[in-house]
Amino acid sequence: MANLKEIRGRISSISSTMQITSAMKMVSASKLKRAQDAIVMLRPYSEKLQEIIQNVNSSSDPDKVSVYAQKRESKRILFIPITSNKGLAGAFNSSIVKELNQQLAVNADKDIEILTIGKKVYDAVRRTKTVYDNQSSILDHLSFDLVANLTEVVMKDFVEGKFDEVHLIYNKFVNAATQVVQTEQLLPISMPEVSETQVDTDYIFEPNRNDILDNLIPKSIKTQFYKAILDSIASEHGARMTAMHKATDNAQALKNELVIYYNKARQAAITNEILEIVSGAEALKNS
Repeated sequence: MANLKEIRGRISSISSTMQITSAMKMVSASKLKRAQDAIVMLRPYSEKLQEIIQNVNSSSDPDKVSVYAQKRESKRILFIPITSNKGLAGAFNSSIVKELNQQLAVNADKDIEILTIGKKVYDAVRRTKTVYDNQSSILDHLSFDLVANLTEVVMKDFVEGKFDEVHLIYNKFVNAATQVVQTEQLLPISMPEVSETQVDTDYIFEPNRNDILDNLIPKSIKTQFYKAILDSIASEHGARMTAMHKATDNAQALKNELVIYYNKARQAAITNEILEIVSGAEALKNS
C-alpha cells in the first residue's frame, strides 16, 4: 500500500488538473457561442446566394459555362484539410487527418497536392507528404478578406490548370457534442440544376445574366470556403468543451477513488498504531 504522503500528492495533482480542465471547458463554451452565432448567420446567406445563382442560371446562355464550372479529367487534385492550431479537442483533429489519408489512398493514382489550414494537420502531414502550402496563420486573425484572398489564389491555380479538382476536408458543426467530417468539392463548382417545374419569371437583368453569374460565382466560392472554416472553428470549440467536460468528470471520479483509498490507508495506519500502543501497555503490565 502506498504511503499517505504519495496519495496526498496524487490527490493534489488531480485537483490541479481538474481546475485547468474546468477552466478550459468554460473558455471553450464562451468561444463556442460566438463561433456558433457566426456559422448560423452565414448559412442562410450562403443558401440564398445559391438560390440566386440557380434563378439566374435558369435563363442564362446554356452554351456559356463559367471557367470555375468547367470539368476536366481528374489528374491533379488539391486537398485542403482544415483543423485547429491547438490540441486537447478529442478526436477533432485526428478525424480530419484520418479522412485525408483515406482520400489520398483512394486517389493514389493521381497527382495530389495538400494545402493545410491548421498546425495539427500540418504537423501530421509534413512528415510523410509534401505540403503545397500552409496557411495555418489564417486562423489566428480570421476574417472574410483573408479567406477571400486565399480563395482567389486557389481559383487562379484552378483556372490555369494546376489543379483539376479542389476539395475541402473539415468538421461540419451540428451541435456542441456532434461534428461530422465533410469532404466537399470546392472546384469545379456544380451549377444548381434547373427544375422542370420551375416557373420562368421574366426578370429584367442589369447587367446581363451571364455577367451577373460571373460576379456571383466567385463570391459563392469564397463564401463556401469561409463557411467551411467557420464550421471547423465552431466544431473545434464544441469538441474541446466536450473533451474538457469528460476530462473533468474522469478526474473527479479518480479523485474520489483516491480519497477512499487514502481514508482506508489512514485508517489502517491508525489501527496499527493503536495495536502497537495496546501491545506495549500489555507488555508493561506483564513485566
